[in-house]
Amino acid sequence: EVQLVESGGGWVQPGGSLRLSCAASGFSFSNYAMGWVRQAPGKRLEWVSIIASGDSGTRYPNSVRGRFTISRDNAKNTLYLQMKSLKPEDTAVYSCVKYTGRFVPALSASLNYDYSGQGTQVTVSS
Repeated sequence: EVQLVESGGGWVQPGGSLRLSCAASGFSFSNYAMGWVRQAPGKRLEWVSIIASGDSGTRYPNSVRGRFTISRDNAKNTLYLQMKSLKPEDTAVYSCVKYTGRFVPALSASLNYDYSGQGTQVTVSS
């Protein structure tokens, strides 16, 4: 059974930083591209980062590029998202997702993942 368990969310002031983690189990983690998506109340689901299986490629949308960094530790079956310079508009539930292939999918397929975790809340406010 595929399981994705996020941690590290919380409250932070604007300009602050947080690091999210995702513990993966039930599949061969190193063989799949992984990513993070987020959803704020009343807004569409948004992908925020994707990383290829061998850490050979990443993609970010303009909204987070330069502020968020995705990484993975295949030995620990863990995915990370380092977030800095956080803004109130980054407030959302962040979920870890698994894609079906090894490589970063086409831009149009950024939300075509097959599993997601329950999510962790990130709140950015003063």
